Amino acid sequence: MRNAVKTRPWGAVRAVVLAGFAAATFSFSSDASAHIYQFVDSDGVIHFTSVPPQGQAAKMVARDSKGGLSAPVPPQDKDVTRFTRYDEWIRQAATLYQIPVELVRSVIKVESDYDPRAVSVSGACGLMQLMPDTASRLQVRDIHDPRENIFGGVRFLRILANTFNGDLSLTVAAYNAGDQAVMRAGGIPAITETQQYVRRVLSYYRKYRSTVDVVEASLAAP
Repeated sequence: MRNAVKTRPWGAVRAVVLAGFAAATFSFSSDASAHIYQFVDSDGVIHFTSVPPQGQAAKMVARDSKGGLSAPVPPQDKDVTRFTRYDEWIRQAATLYQIPVELVRSVIKVESDYDPRAVSVSGACGLMQLMPDTASRLQVRDIHDPRENIFGGVRFLRILANTFNGDLSLTVAAYNAGDQAVMRAGGIPAITETQQYVRRVLSYYRKYRSTVDVVEASLAAP
């Protein structure tokens, strides 16, 4: 990924960042059964399993602790001040990369519920749930640092917005499913996870745009 970012009014390579977190936690050990595999079934539903699936094109998305990835950590911060805690960095990043502040807030809300300690089953980390390899390409030195995570995520939104000519829905879909999946589908992929993700992000985007009360918008149901 080049360092320079083209800017167009209103964000081309990314590993999938999942919006949701597994309901159950996994206990990683050093054997192969501790690995987590991901595959998409014929209905477009994303599955995670610790057993290599038969007859499915699967990829390993998490390894045991010796492989360098830790157990998933769902959002746990319940302090309502978290919704405004990162305002300055959100505004700075949004201004720098010409992305609406409300969109940045919406992605953070859906990805991590404003908890920088959140880690998904696939290893995505922080407020904007960046995958480690994606963060590296975005020149994020510390993926767990809230400021760096925000700037990396917003820079990525800028790249995706450029790729999809400013189309908001496609940009959001690509943030979740990857730009290649959106290009192959010629639109929002027929993946339940991605379709729900787009609906949630755009719902919060409208809420943030329609009220000055960030806390009220953040607590509202999507």
